[in-house]
Amino acid sequence: MSKKVRVRFAPSPTGGLHLGGVRTVLYNYLFARANGGDFVLRIEDTDQTRFVPGAEEYIMDCLKWCGLNPDESPVVGGPYAPYRQSERKAMYREYAMQLVGQGNAYLAFDTTEELEEMRRELKVDEHSSVQYDHRTRKRMRNSLTLSADEVNDLVNAGTPYVIRIKVPENQTIVFTDMIRGNITFDSNLVDDKVLLKADGMPTYHLAVVVDDYLMKITHAFRGEEWLPSAPVHLLLWEYLGWIADMPQWAHLPLILKPDGNGKLSKRDGDRLGFPVFAMNWHDPNKNETTGGFREMGFMPQAFVNMLALLGWNDGSGQEIFSMDELISRFQISRIHKGGAKFDFEKAKWFNNQYIQQTADETLVALVRPYFLEKGHNPSDAMLLKVIALIKDRCTLLPDFWAQGSFFFEAPETDPTVVKDAKWNENKQMFFETWLTKLNEHADWTDIALEQSATDNLAAFGLKKGDIMLPLRIMLVGGKFGPGVFHIAELIGKEETMNRIKKVIG
Repeated sequence: MSKKVRVRFAPSPTGGLHLGGVRTVLYNYLFARANGGDFVLRIEDTDQTRFVPGAEEYIMDCLKWCGLNPDESPVVGGPYAPYRQSERKAMYREYAMQLVGQGNAYLAFDTTEELEEMRRELKVDEHSSVQYDHRTRKRMRNSLTLSADEVNDLVNAGTPYVIRIKVPENQTIVFTDMIRGNITFDSNLVDDKVLLKADGMPTYHLAVVVDDYLMKITHAFRGEEWLPSAPVHLLLWEYLGWIADMPQWAHLPLILKPDGNGKLSKRDGDRLGFPVFAMNWHDPNKNETTGGFREMGFMPQAFVNMLALLGWNDGSGQEIFSMDELISRFQISRIHKGGAKFDFEKAKWFNNQYIQQTADETLVALVRPYFLEKGHNPSDAMLLKVIALIKDRCTLLPDFWAQGSFFFEAPETDPTVVKDAKWNENKQMFFETWLTKLNEHADWTDIALEQSATDNLAAFGLKKGDIMLPLRIMLVGGKFGPGVFHIAELIGKEETMNRIKKVIG
């Protein structure tokens, strides 16, 4: 009988959630749902020096906004609690000491100064790096070079130490990646990573292996930047006797800068004017806020759909997918090996598509906050009419205010903009006369208003095209917006007449 699929997302609570992180969540989620499995959220907070208050709650909020809710988490709970590594601290030491007892790990008492001195002495040039590995461990202060009595004396004296894995020499380490196939490593190029820090906290390397085993994780998705750590993790699975239970790994391609030159970073977003975080992130340490896709006006469904196609497709050419469609069609074999270039214009296209296919009644609740922010709280009926008229011009949710503000606020129209070189006495007389007729107009509908304007044009030697742009600028304040007679109908008789009077005097 095959094991139940169990996947996990294990972020560190150190800051904003990058869109690459959300994509990792999404692929985990889709794989779990497609295979009737469980999606676990585990918080990897072992590095207390990097912990940022509020970051864990922020991660939870991001996943909730995206609709990617975990089956087990620090909040939901579950059969393998606790789901914060800081609350599992005691168990990691047990496994670290087991490795030491087996001869697969050792205690290292080196101070920061001693480590720096070693690297300085062995460095060949300014570009070379020196690792703590099978070559250097023999000259350092650790339980491999000290006698048992010396080690006991140091431990009993409370001398700080870390526990390092003892990477074997001259071995080829191999594993099969679900995306990349067979990958090999030369153990001579792998350093003796720290497994347990001096404060008793595990590093990522030990904690991820122990937790994946104890939580019965069957498949592990993570970014390709973790590939260099794979041999250490493979050795730990082997040394702890769990190799038969090791999850299948899939190292996901990077999300690249728009020009394809390197991994997309927050700095790139700042430089090019788009967000890279799912939601606004306020860093309490720096007192800085970094913008997110949600606050920019993206719908979560569009954001998720866009992310799904950053490194995956189903081969059909289809681009718009519901969550159910993504789940039913998601296959690991369709994830690309190469990095995916981020295209913000394409991201906006996805959002536009979702806005167009979303019912106007649903959009009312989504766009109302942008009108409230400007001091307006229109009725649902009014907002529905406005949405219907401007929806096709909107790409981001704030566009509804930008494209529809003139329905609620008279524009600051400069009469000289309307009375340009093409303005003449006939146009002036037409609008003066039409104003009088509008005052008496009983049928205030777009069709009746258009007919009224058309009927009065001939008397002044004008054509419809002569008055449409001036009228638009009078009502809207610019050369945009839906049909001018639709606008006049919605803003009403008094407001329409006031805006025309303001220009023609």
